[in-house]
Amino acid sequence: MDRFMESEETTITGVTFPVPKQYMHRFFKEGKTIFVKPATVFKELRRGMRLVFYQSHEDTGYAGEATIRRILIAQDPLTFFDTYGDAVFLTRDEMIAYLGNQERWKAVRVRKGNESRKRDWMALELEDIRAYGAVQKPERFVPVGGRYLRE
Repeated sequence: MDRFMESEETTITGVTFPVPKQYMHRFFKEGKTIFVKPATVFKELRRGMRLVFYQSHEDTGYAGEATIRRILIAQDPLTFFDTYGDAVFLTRDEMIAYLGNQERWKAVRVRKGNESRKRDWMALELEDIRAYGAVQKPERFVPVGGRYLRE
């Protein structure tokens, strides 16, 4: 019970999201500054908070971080390419393939009552992107949807 009460009093300082290891270099070496994903774990995010990159699939753990400069929400993630172009960490073709896979998994629906609609998408414009010297193992599991970071 004390543990639950303690978590209620903590301050949200940022968020962590999984990024497959094969894409991580795009932020650290290729200068990509736009992280795009379905809008999960975002309502408490604010400009100036941290995004910690959780490297998934192999050598898992925290691989680096960035400061969130701006947060955009859109129904169609392809519009982020109109705004940011090559700064998006995925290519347009990779995004189209990802959207096709989501349709197959039926992972795009948000249900309220009997209505269903497609989930919104989020773009995080990042600055001060930096890799850690070594991957750091998190204390808690990082789910696909992400998790808030708290102090």
